[in-house]
Amino acid sequence: MTNRFRLSIGQLNPTVGAIAANCDQARAAWADAKQAGSDMLALPEMFVTGYQTQDLVMKPAFVEHAMQALHQLAADCADGPALGIGAPWMDQTGLFNVYAVCQGGKITIIRKHMLPNDGVFDEKRLFQTADIDGPYTVGPLRIGTPICEDAWWPDVAETLVETGAEILLVPNGSPYHRDKFDTRVNLMVARVVETGLPLVYLNMIGGQDDQVFDGGSFVLNPGGALAAKLPVFDAEIAHLDFVRTPEGWRAEDAQKTAHPDVWEQDYRVMVEGLRDYMGKTGFKKVLLGMSGGIDSALVATIATDALGADNVRCVMLPSEYTSSDSLEDAAACAGLLGVRHDTVPISAPRAAVTDVLAPLFEGTKPDLTEENIQSRLRGVLLMALSNKFGEMLLTTGNKSEVAVGYATIYGDMAGGYNPIKDLYKTRVFETCRWRNANHRPWMAGPEGQVIPVRIIDKPPSAELRPDQKDADSLPPYDVLDGILDGLVDQDASVADLVAKGYDYDTVKRVEHLIYISEYKRFQSAPGPRLTPRAFWLDRRYPIANRWRDPSGG
Repeated sequence: MTNRFRLSIGQLNPTVGAIAANCDQARAAWADAKQAGSDMLALPEMFVTGYQTQDLVMKPAFVEHAMQALHQLAADCADGPALGIGAPWMDQTGLFNVYAVCQGGKITIIRKHMLPNDGVFDEKRLFQTADIDGPYTVGPLRIGTPICEDAWWPDVAETLVETGAEILLVPNGSPYHRDKFDTRVNLMVARVVETGLPLVYLNMIGGQDDQVFDGGSFVLNPGGALAAKLPVFDAEIAHLDFVRTPEGWRAEDAQKTAHPDVWEQDYRVMVEGLRDYMGKTGFKKVLLGMSGGIDSALVATIATDALGADNVRCVMLPSEYTSSDSLEDAAACAGLLGVRHDTVPISAPRAAVTDVLAPLFEGTKPDLTEENIQSRLRGVLLMALSNKFGEMLLTTGNKSEVAVGYATIYGDMAGGYNPIKDLYKTRVFETCRWRNANHRPWMAGPEGQVIPVRIIDKPPSAELRPDQKDADSLPPYDVLDGILDGLVDQDASVADLVAKGYDYDTVKRVEHLIYISEYKRFQSAPGPRLTPRAFWLDRRYPIANRWRDPSGG
């Protein structure tokens, strides 16, 4: 009887729809596992198609393509280790999210039982719920495979141990949000304690639209002892050895990579999210409006770290209200980053628009309308540059501004991607300080201070009228962000926030701004998800909505 088993796991980055390229990745990883003498290579959930496919998987031609590719993959990998890989699967009973185990050219199908239907997931819309499939045999080992959500609840794992599983292999497509790793470990420890079996948690990496899959795969032995821990965000193939003991199979100790703190992980999500969004949509260069403020400085830094300075263009679009400090700060930040910096004054086009509208505006007083014209002119000019040179325009609104609509639709909201969409303003300040003090090998930008301290320290302003400050229109950002965290991230009531010491009238005003800005968010660019309540799939509210919380008054 064989008393050893080598399992290779591929923590890799598939691309949605790139079926041939994803299968090529699988072949290369399988060859690596074969060279390492492995009995099996495991790849993450839905790896053949990439994840999440959303409604693309409802197209029969897409599923047929994926299944044909899977059969070819099984044939190509027949002579060597078994291959476990996630894919869609359609038969006469429906469409399923499955784990395909390929051995000797044949395929065993394990179907997902528990379909997530919360947060960014809507799998009950896409797939059929399956009965629990039992364990399968690879060499000397009986393996049970709860697919992602199947392992978040006790049912599937309990059934698998009752039907003879000797280890649990959990393939995942689990996207990042702050502190998600600890949640995963705690849940998997519960499965290990309940079943008494070793468990391999395998997660993919890479950005897909608003989601960034962070890897961080790990292995637990019975009792919850950590046997292996892979890095976050990095592609890696790890070879894990299991030995049969009198108490059952156990994983031998392997690498245990320390994970960075939450500030670094958040920043890397923004970098990787942009990098993969660009690569997977075919863009190579970006541009952004560089105002001399902190948000555009941070976005320029993220873009430089993601793509390299040669692929980033910053454009200053000054008006008569733009301060000399802002002009200097924008140029200084661009210089520190080493990116291209252009200046395109908007005074002449603004005068032309003012003249055209003068007969219609006669008898009215200047107001927000004239301020928004400035912002929209900037959007027009930036989009012209984007169209002319094929550079994707980045938006620069932080989560605080996105929440309360402190942005001009078709103006500074114009663009294809927003790297800081899920980062509150107070965290913008701290993130800038963190980046100035830290540099990592995965950053393509320069070391040292890249965001001038004056940008971080000066009061934020849109500079659309004389001496304008954000505080003229909004509560101080520490107050605003506390209220937003309650109303948006925690689903707290107005009464809950008043009980915490926030002013009732201020809370009600912020609540009103959140609701009336829904139509702007509906049309806004995507951006990387950092929290469990990011604007888009995590939080789906009606645009036409008359309800307001009556509590707390």
